[in-house]
Parts: sequence; C-alpha cells; structure tokens
Amino acid sequence: MENANDNIMPDGVEVLAAPKVIDDRGSLCFAENDLHIPFRTERVFWIFGVKEGKTRGGHAHRTCAEAIFPVHGSFELEVDDGRKRRTFFMDRPDSGILIPAGVWCCLKNFSEDAVCVVMASQPYMAEGYINDYDEFLSSVV
Repeated sequence: MENANDNIMPDGVEVLAAPKVIDDRGSLCFAENDLHIPFRTERVFWIFGVKEGKTRGGHAHRTCAEAIFPVHGSFELEVDDGRKRRTFFMDRPDSGILIPAGVWCCLKNFSEDAVCVVMASQPYMAEGYINDYDEFLSSVV
C-alpha cells in the first residue's frame, strides 16, 4: 500500500537499481562505479548483527556520498534533508538508496539476519560527520 510519504524525496536522494543476473546456480547483483553508483567508490563497509531496538547512522556527511544496499534481511532507512523526510523499507538486494552529502540518514528496525553493504565516495574521516541533528538543521537553513 502506498502512503502519502512515498512521493516525498529529500533533495539528491535516489533509488538505485543494481542489475540482477539469475540462472540455475542462483542470483548475482553488481554495481559499477559511475554507472550504477554515481561516484567513484573509495570505501566499502557492511553492517550486520544489529541488536533489536538499536540504530545505525544517525548522522549526515559534510562531503561524502553513500550508496546503501540491503544484501540480506531487512531494515528501514530514513533520509532527511532538513525540509523533506522519507523512510524506505529495505529488503531487496537489487535496490539501493543514494544518500548525497548533506542528508541525514538513520537505519533502524533491523531484522535479526539483516546485512547491508555501504559504498562511500570518500575514505573515513571523523571530521566529515555531523552527528548532532540540531547542528545538521542549522547547516541546511
């Protein structure tokens, strides 16, 4: 069922489609830089084993973009540009979300078996994060 929130998209956020190849051996998805992922990937990490009630993310990046794909299980991904907010139910390995720099992101409600992979446009830099929501809101006004 579609809800009114389904048509709201924070600025720069995009749904990404990873090609899927299926044969008698199983399924394979892939994503290539500058083709399926609209940036050069500088870092890849994966999140798993998130305990019930815990969240990940809860920040915005000053200059880094990320592409997030659920490779197993499910979770919710909330994105917020300070004006528009949308929550995606993530459960398809061939469908990801582009989170541009300057968008707040929070992952929550992980299934017990959830695994997601994140491709980032920059190496990790602690100073590149905005971890306080009020500070984030003041940076987008």
